[in-house]
Amino acid sequence: MSTVQHDHRVSPLKKSDLQYTYPTGPTENDDPKKRGEPDSSLLNRREWYEMLYFVNKFANTHGGSSAGVAKKAERLIHKHLPPHLRSHTNVSTWLVNNWNMYGDARP
Repeated sequence: MSTVQHDHRVSPLKKSDLQYTYPTGPTENDDPKKRGEPDSSLLNRREWYEMLYFVNKFANTHGGSSAGVAKKAERLIHKHLPPHLRSHTNVSTWLVNNWNMYGDARP
């Protein structure tokens, strides 16, 4: 069995597919040179490249690389995720546990 490797920066969503507006520059205490993988284990919901990487990785891991799964994850994070949950692990766990509660989570 072969394992498919995904580049979470480019698939299934591209920056232009994100549904929310994010600042173009880095936020305070951010390392703008680390635009490949997140520069910390905490998800910064205000940075497009961290959100893009996170929702793509979530979709590639839990949703068969579906753009719909990535978009729903982005909506749930923005609209419903409790603010005290910030680690990638805790955000992923919350999404899995609450996925069906929010239906399609359309804004």
